[in-house]
Amino acid sequence: MGMDLEYAPELQRPQRPRLIRRIFSETGRRIGLTYAHDTALWRTALAGPWIICTLAFIIAVLGIPTGMGKPADIMLAAGAGTLVLALAGNLLALLLALTGLRFPKLFAGTFLSSFAAVLLILYFGGLAIEAAAVIAAIAALIGAAAGISAGLLRSRRTVPGIVLAAVILLVPLPLYGAGLKEPAEDSITAAAGDVTPIDAADPAAPGIYSFTHFTYGSGKDLHRSGYGAEVPLTSGSADASSYIKSWPKLRTIFWGFDYTALPLNAQVWMPEGEGPFPLVLMVHGNHMMEDYSEEGYAYLGELLASRGFTAVSLDENFLNYSAWSGIPDNDFKVRTWMILKHLEQIGDYAEQPGNPFYQKVDYTKTALLGHSRGGQAVAMAADASRWFKDDPVLAVTDQFTISSVIALAPTDKAIDDQQARLKDVSYLTLQGARDGDVHDFYGDRQYIRSSYSSGSPAFKSSLYIADANHSQFNTDWGLYDQTLPAGLFLSRAQIMDGEQQRQIAKAYVSAFLETTLHGQSVYRDLFRDYRSGLQWLPDTAYYSRFQSGDYIPVANFDEDRNKNTAAGGTASVDGLSWTEETAKDRESKSKATYGLVLAHDAGAEEAGSYSISLKDSVVSELAGSGAGGLTFSMANRNGDNPAEEDAEPLIAEAAAPAPDVEVELTDSNDVSARLPLDEVMDILPLPQTEFTLSPWLEGRISDGKYGDLSEAVFQTYELPFESFLTEEPSLNTEELTEITFYLQEEGDRIMLDDIGFYTGHEGPGGLH
Repeated sequence: MGMDLEYAPELQRPQRPRLIRRIFSETGRRIGLTYAHDTALWRTALAGPWIICTLAFIIAVLGIPTGMGKPADIMLAAGAGTLVLALAGNLLALLLALTGLRFPKLFAGTFLSSFAAVLLILYFGGLAIEAAAVIAAIAALIGAAAGISAGLLRSRRTVPGIVLAAVILLVPLPLYGAGLKEPAEDSITAAAGDVTPIDAADPAAPGIYSFTHFTYGSGKDLHRSGYGAEVPLTSGSADASSYIKSWPKLRTIFWGFDYTALPLNAQVWMPEGEGPFPLVLMVHGNHMMEDYSEEGYAYLGELLASRGFTAVSLDENFLNYSAWSGIPDNDFKVRTWMILKHLEQIGDYAEQPGNPFYQKVDYTKTALLGHSRGGQAVAMAADASRWFKDDPVLAVTDQFTISSVIALAPTDKAIDDQQARLKDVSYLTLQGARDGDVHDFYGDRQYIRSSYSSGSPAFKSSLYIADANHSQFNTDWGLYDQTLPAGLFLSRAQIMDGEQQRQIAKAYVSAFLETTLHGQSVYRDLFRDYRSGLQWLPDTAYYSRFQSGDYIPVANFDEDRNKNTAAGGTASVDGLSWTEETAKDRESKSKATYGLVLAHDAGAEEAGSYSISLKDSVVSELAGSGAGGLTFSMANRNGDNPAEEDAEPLIAEAAAPAPDVEVELTDSNDVSARLPLDEVMDILPLPQTEFTLSPWLEGRISDGKYGDLSEAVFQTYELPFESFLTEEPSLNTEELTEITFYLQEEGDRIMLDDIGFYTGHEGPGGLH
């Protein structure tokens, strides 16, 4: 018989809440206490993480502009940063509340959110994850400390607040100043030597012409009135559907057109007067699409127009990269094609009476100037048949004679497995050793691929500038060579002032065009030896090359891998090690040319030598050529450490001593004359460039693209026969039979290229 529990209360078990009810109850209690410990001090301290997060968003958006303008972008970024921090901070606070621990959870949540925001922005901005994490942690801690300091001061805890504020200011000072320090005392400066300055007006100074500035364009531009409703000269459009297949809808929405109707927009600076005037087209490179680039060359346009050139800066911004819509496919080829379309348009204008271009264009004198990708595009346009032989636009190259090409920090990418090869077209390239974008000297490769017929008046020249960077050749591209946020971590140490960098561009571009288009031969010496124009140039180190149709080749080391043979003779060595090697860039990639590396044997007590016995054919050519002297290109390789060539570069070291090089000429009677090379020109060490604020960052930014601290950069040396005759008057320079290079000191290491003789001029500074 069962017992009724109703009448046996002592046997009843107490009804305890179920486990899940207890969990929910405790969770609710903890969530209810989420903000319990965020006192007034901690609520004030939220300002610190908010500032850090907002700044991170502003920096990110400035690096990926929307096209609405900087004020709008900053407001958008601040709003987005505030919203993200509020949502993420409160969500993390709720999650942290589940721990039941007693601490200010909202502050902790916003602190972690600011760290995560900075981390993600830096990581997707080009920093390696470990670098992004370290910098994000530092930024978040600074923000937190700043906020806490403000909270302490607000709660009248003055002393700890001031102490914490002082720590915030003092601890990061080394980081703040790392990219702004003054040049080191041992900075490299221009080579010394006894060179007579060019007796001519400063080519960077304005000329005698007054000029007008106007635009031509589609008349339909959505963003710039100068190409839209206010355009004075309407142009046609270009259908690039034969070349572009990928054009996102967002790009069409932004510009109001697609690849079937690319506008022909340009800024024009035209001299006043009857004309006709030589024509110079200028082409920008790949910058942010929404941050227009073509007006950044106004300083060149105004200068050139004042000196009698019609300068035209092309708008190709619609082919540039956008964070919102990418970049069109085949953009290198289309950039080139658009140059030809602009020539076609200008050719049409020049035949229309009443048009500003009417009878103002000298078709026989056309130059192209480009920067970055534009620098590659102008070389491609001068060799357009390589890519556009079946395109009707190629006919414009019969109308306009492209005789000169200038490339500022150009790229050099193979397009359709081909690269431009210039023949009897004058070529000038300028490159900065501190270029954090196009960080390899790619213009050197196009220099190598440019050639000249014997006696051609055309020439090629390169200038490598120790303290120049990439962006400052354009006045609108800012101070940094990479977009934000990665650009913040590039060092500004020793980068020259923008005005100084553009002074170099003005002097060289103007002198080059005066020489090649106006026939002002007085400026030609600047390209043979930059020292003849130092009175016009800022104080830094320069490295230049030169070659023209008055060059008689002896050895360029590209014909075969037999060290004992050269194009103009046979070679031998005594007391030196010698190898034919490819010249390499910072990433140890070939520049597609070989040079001869000579190294003084370790332990050798006497000078070592490398000699070339000239072929009879060269001796005969030399006898009747009226040659003025010996020429060769040489790279100082004393900074190399062969035992550690594969080691990761960590920090720039002091420059190694210059190699002690002497050069000797011997004639058919065994009479010799020998010159120390440093009596002709100092042998400068190559620049050693650290691109980032810290050596630790060097391999942790932009996919580790920064390689060695330096690369093979050649300097052309011209040694006049006069100097040899001063040493030995009986030397017969019309019957030379041998050239010898001596390395005097143990450890000396050089790379030689383009050994030969020059003819047909008096030489730099009138010395020979």
